[in-house]
Amino acid sequence: MARGYFLDTIAAMQGYVPGEQINDPGVIKLNSNENPYPPSPKVLAAITTAASAGLRRYPEPASDTLRAAAARVYGVDVDQVIAGNGSDELLSMLMRCFVGPSDRVAYATPTYSLYDTLVEIQGGTKATVRYRDDFAIPPALGRQRAAVTFLCNPNAPSGTLVSPAAIARLARTVRGILVVDEAYIDFADVGAASCIPLVQRYDNVIVLRTFSKSFSLAGLRIGLAFASRQLVDGMMKVKDSYNLNRVSAVAATAALGDLAWMTRNARRIQRSRGRLTTALERLGFHVYPSQTNFVLARRANTDMRRIQRELKAQRILIRHFDVPGLTDCLRISIGTPDETTTVVAALKGALRVGA
Repeated sequence: MARGYFLDTIAAMQGYVPGEQINDPGVIKLNSNENPYPPSPKVLAAITTAASAGLRRYPEPASDTLRAAAARVYGVDVDQVIAGNGSDELLSMLMRCFVGPSDRVAYATPTYSLYDTLVEIQGGTKATVRYRDDFAIPPALGRQRAAVTFLCNPNAPSGTLVSPAAIARLARTVRGILVVDEAYIDFADVGAASCIPLVQRYDNVIVLRTFSKSFSLAGLRIGLAFASRQLVDGMMKVKDSYNLNRVSAVAATAALGDLAWMTRNARRIQRSRGRLTTALERLGFHVYPSQTNFVLARRANTDMRRIQRELKAQRILIRHFDVPGLTDCLRISIGTPDETTTVVAALKGALRVGA
């Protein structure tokens, strides 16, 4: 698998298009599910302190300080946690651990497109099933006899959530490892439960978390995986040396020490999500019930590629998926209240032009 293919896939997955000025402060960037609010001031202070002469030293090989903090916050033992250079690296580590040539890797579609790429890189065999209209777990998913089964929960790009009880049933059904990708779980409504406690009950469950979304640290690439001691020990054997840099580890540890900041921003995003959902429904969209920092909105008989391009001309970036089943959909990240007002007005104008 060519490196260029992998990089192009990652760029497309994040909604990047060559030539886009993604760092231009005049652009409203709602195509990559980034947090519109800054990290905690405690995180920024920790980064400043870490940016010292100490950078001449290697970081902790296993990010032990971060792992200890995560264990305290999430109620597991330290040896049930492993840190990675974003959850994407942890996904790659899992594939190297458990998938060889022709091994089956199962997941329901549409979902996070990196799974496709990782299967191809590892030489595995995709065993995909289609989600139903309600995005509940398809019963066939657990019958694929796969070495690894992925479940993105809440799912991307639909934003929908399934319960830990449903995932526990899936864990009892699958043949191999069940990976629950919880990148967006902190944006779920109050009362929604994480699947991290399942790792104490099921030896085949691995739960992934990222600091890119709710903690506003996408630029530092930090992820965590929670699993049984045996699975973590196996992942440690394929982990790169010093895979998490010193600054990222310090930032993540500080972020876990200020959960109130993260939670406050997540609640702000929930309120904006509700406002955007209502506005889109008034424009004739069907909006899936999102538990994330984005919404997937469908509108029949509408050229969504044209809509995306018209908004791009206005320096507003949103995501269109040119794939079967999603061509009449737009995915819009939740921005600030002002950005929400602007994108709704732009959509209204673009729809009027196309009427």
